Amino acid sequence: MSAAVQTLDISPVGRVEGDLDVRVDIENGVVTNAWTHAELFRGFEVILRDKDPQAGLVVTPRACGICGASHLTCAAWALDTAWGTTVPRNAILARNLGQLVESLQSLPRHHYGLFMIDFTNKNYASSQFFEEAVKRYSPFTGTSYEAGVTISGRPVEIYALMGGQWPHSSYMVPGGVMCSPTLTDVTRAWSILEHFRRNWIEPLWFGCSMERYEEIRSYDDFMAWLDERPEHANSDLGLYWRMGMEIGLQNYGKGHGKFISWGYLPHEDRYQNPTIEGRNGAVIMKSGVYDGASDSFKAMDQIHAREDMTHAWYDETGETHPFDRVTNPVGKNPVDPEGKYSWCTAVRHAENGRLEAGPLARQLIAGGSHGEDWQHSDPLILDMYRKMGGASIQLRHFARMHELCKLYREAERILREFKLNDEWYIKPTEKDGQGWGATEAIRGALCHWIDVRDGKIRNYQIIAPTTWNVGPRASDGERGPIEEALIGTPIKSAADPVEVGHVCRSYDSCLVCTVHAHDAKTGDELARFRTA
Repeated sequence: MSAAVQTLDISPVGRVEGDLDVRVDIENGVVTNAWTHAELFRGFEVILRDKDPQAGLVVTPRACGICGASHLTCAAWALDTAWGTTVPRNAILARNLGQLVESLQSLPRHHYGLFMIDFTNKNYASSQFFEEAVKRYSPFTGTSYEAGVTISGRPVEIYALMGGQWPHSSYMVPGGVMCSPTLTDVTRAWSILEHFRRNWIEPLWFGCSMERYEEIRSYDDFMAWLDERPEHANSDLGLYWRMGMEIGLQNYGKGHGKFISWGYLPHEDRYQNPTIEGRNGAVIMKSGVYDGASDSFKAMDQIHAREDMTHAWYDETGETHPFDRVTNPVGKNPVDPEGKYSWCTAVRHAENGRLEAGPLARQLIAGGSHGEDWQHSDPLILDMYRKMGGASIQLRHFARMHELCKLYREAERILREFKLNDEWYIKPTEKDGQGWGATEAIRGALCHWIDVRDGKIRNYQIIAPTTWNVGPRASDGERGPIEEALIGTPIKSAADPVEVGHVCRSYDSCLVCTVHAHDAKTGDELARFRTA
């Protein structure tokens, strides 16, 4: 006879913002069903309706306090494509640099401040690495925690050189940027990057030079690097890998096995006259859809984006392309697992269904043979995916941190490519039309759609990476990516379901501090514990 099903409501799950709740069914110590609830209505699409077309440049960077540059990037490119602007070479570089340094700051902040804290959970007290994990990763007092969270603020100092402040700058505008860095600014930016490298990347994160790590091209290469020197094995990357494998993070968190990236970082010489149709062939990091089951790749086109509102708190029906949405939120929103239970829509690809967004998706797509010869290619994560049997918590988080070198190198390249006496802005001609701007925020695929009519915003739509990942079921019952990834998760203690946190945080779901675990049937509070 099977054991009784226990249903837990975990609220909230995140450490960044408190708007992600998770319900899981547990049977015989394993998650057998899951629902993700986005509990906070944002309403940016409603706010922007009937506003000046450039209002998105000011409003949308406030959608997130940690990746405002990505929203600003999308808002600017959306108007560029709607208005048919010309964007100077310097401006494309300056936009890319802002996004790159914001992503660089997010890596140590997420790793130490959000993810590695869980390695100090008492469930892992028997691990041979537990004592060292507590020493390094305990909140506020851990040696690596303190160093990593502190150093994370350095890269966005470069952003402030471009935009005057971070976060929430609006220095990217249709036709270019509202800055013209001096040689002193560029020199300061170089020194900040170098400080980040010399004080965290090499001594603490890798335990070796960036050049040595960049030689790794396969799973076998990585394992050889890990054993090559004690400094590698004992680095923060090495400790993460060894302890993560010991506690079994490679065994769950798989998901659908289908992935999406919009691609990002438009090339400064290939996208100066931006169009929606021309973007895929003009980005340094290529776009794509990867299907792990068939091991196949194809480019991603915005025409395939759909939002399904069946289980979301909107008075809209069917699967709709963002240009056709009306964003009509319902007034009452009780959680109904069989009906509507989230403010997040179910985002789908018209041909491929639910797709996972994020660094793992980007890195898998970087390993594909599709795209242009000049676009970035990196085979490591795809090789690991194949040899490790697909996605997992372990690989998903590793892929995020593996991006570090490429982001850093591209920031270096931009600082070399600036031509300080050239143009930074070309005034556009405002007109009606539809535009689309996309990028890869650190959490994954982000895009904005804008429809300008009679000189005002008729419709503005945002699909964020978290929308892809935490969305509820679709009309056919297909689970969202995190819901699917939670299936099969082993739960050691229902009073402290740290394993659920591992899964959700491997996606860096942008959704606070105190977590409560409730038995959903009795309403009894099982535990209340601090997550940060």
